[in-house]
Amino acid sequence: MDTLVNALNNLIWSKALIALCLGAGLYFSIRTRFMQLRGLPEMLRLMVQGQGSAAGVSSFQALAMSLSGRVGIGNIAGVATAIAYGGPGAVFWMWMTAFLGASTSYIECTLAQIYKEKDEQGLYRGGPAYYIEKAMGQKWYAWLFAVVTVLATGLLLPGVQANGIAASMHTAWGLAPGASAAIIALLLGFIIYGGVRRIASFAELVVPFMAAAYILVALVIMFMNASKVPEVVALIFRSAFGAEAAFGAVLGLAVEWGVKRGIYSNEAGQGTGPHPAAAAEVSHPAKQGYVQAFSIYVDTLLVCSATAFMILSTGMYNVIDPAGASIVSALPGIAPGPGFAQAAVESSLPGYGAGFVALAIFFFAFTTIVAYYYMAETNLAYINRKVHRPWLVQLLRLGILAAVSYGTLRSADTAWALGDLGVGLMAWLNIVAILILQKPALLALKDYEAQKKAGKDPSFDPTALGIRNADFWQRPPLP
Repeated sequence: MDTLVNALNNLIWSKALIALCLGAGLYFSIRTRFMQLRGLPEMLRLMVQGQGSAAGVSSFQALAMSLSGRVGIGNIAGVATAIAYGGPGAVFWMWMTAFLGASTSYIECTLAQIYKEKDEQGLYRGGPAYYIEKAMGQKWYAWLFAVVTVLATGLLLPGVQANGIAASMHTAWGLAPGASAAIIALLLGFIIYGGVRRIASFAELVVPFMAAAYILVALVIMFMNASKVPEVVALIFRSAFGAEAAFGAVLGLAVEWGVKRGIYSNEAGQGTGPHPAAAAEVSHPAKQGYVQAFSIYVDTLLVCSATAFMILSTGMYNVIDPAGASIVSALPGIAPGPGFAQAAVESSLPGYGAGFVALAIFFFAFTTIVAYYYMAETNLAYINRKVHRPWLVQLLRLGILAAVSYGTLRSADTAWALGDLGVGLMAWLNIVAILILQKPALLALKDYEAQKKAGKDPSFDPTALGIRNADFWQRPPLP
């Protein structure tokens, strides 16, 4: 199976996908007039505004739900892997993926809001499958995305997160993988059987706390190694463009691994962020587009950078060239993954490194698994719209519980390969779709900015903008 998965990954994660991700981000940045820079104050303002309703969650809850999906094992083990195989320069390309990806996130999340709908329980549902069907009119494509997403987020991706939890807990406390599997499955079952509101409440409570604590520890370590930070920044930039001779052998891999792990971490363009974005209660779709663009910054520019600076400023990392030879070998015998971060914290805060990183990975990865379930359930809701199949939801719940148990027992390489397969398939399908369907999101941005300039609290009228099939937003005719 490993051979087949690796062969599929080599096909899906070709240079074409890397070019597509970066190219789409640059294109959307230009089309939105770099809203990820211009709109930063508005992102911060909107993030804390608005309230939930019986049908939807607040903007902040939607942000927390999306961050719970974005901030996961990729922010720790993923960064370490990128450095190991792409050198320090991979961090720059992760930053670039985030900067350009913020505009991509705006497009996909605004489309999700425009074409959202209420399900049979009166809750907001939306995402790529919904906007592909309604805006593109290609139901087969929508179904393909929905099925791929259920498989990816319900079966392939959760194992990566569970594997990271098990590995870090074994390093920190010697906990057997089977025990980790039981703990994860019990806690996950309690959350997912509580429905979307329990998921939103859980994410709102845990995500801000865990991200703030992790960044705080990273700042402490950077302060303790303050004299090395300027050189770390210079090393990242030199390595990114081949100016650092030591890492010349991995120059091309710096781009590949930086983009690959950047997308895995922040998920811009992957099609995951639109699911929680559609659940938000807002008066204009662009509002949630702004908020979700900001989530990319939180994930990569803050949390991923925290990991990168901890690892690089302490020198606790290995770099391996394509032939398998060590370029840097500060941690012989430790495979790329959580061990780099654990060693980095341990070197500055002896006695705390392994345990702290293990707890951070648990919260990061567990909330990501919860978010994956929500995304898979949303796509099942799409599949179930016409013919009610309640047994599919029960099958999904059992499937994701089995997936996390299986993931803890597999090797890290296998778990990551399966996760990359899921990310790549979703990214191909979604980025092609939003390149075709971008116009409504761009019209919404222009409309939002015009209403703001006129001093209004923007509201959305799709008919006035010439947007069709946005049924949720259609205003009833005047009497």
